[in-house]
Amino acid sequence: MEKDVMNIIDFLQETKKTTLLENHHLNLPDLSFFRKCNEQYQINRGVYNTIDNWFFEYGIIHVIHRRIYILAFLNYVSETKRDGSTISKYIRFGHGGLTSALNSFVTNYINGYKDMKNFFQLND
Repeated sequence: MEKDVMNIIDFLQETKKTTLLENHHLNLPDLSFFRKCNEQYQINRGVYNTIDNWFFEYGIIHVIHRRIYILAFLNYVSETKRDGSTISKYIRFGHGGLTSALNSFVTNYINGYKDMKNFFQLND
């Protein structure tokens, strides 16, 4: 049976049909979305919740926007962990490693957007 695995490419292809705000995966209930992340990136619930909370505290209030960032961050981490060393199917963080990885992600990808509220404006 084929797993229903999500990745960034799937989201980009699906946006041709719908907007990201209407994306099926991004609108799943929280536990279902976590399970998708767990299937793809093998993170546990505690790591997922910490990442979600970190982006919320960073200023990304809307759930769908946070989920986009969660997926982008997990993809970023999984790509940066492939440095030629032994590749594990799990994303692991040592003591302080998750916060360090989140800060690195923000520095490399978000740093140009000082006002996140303007970056994530919605037409409510």
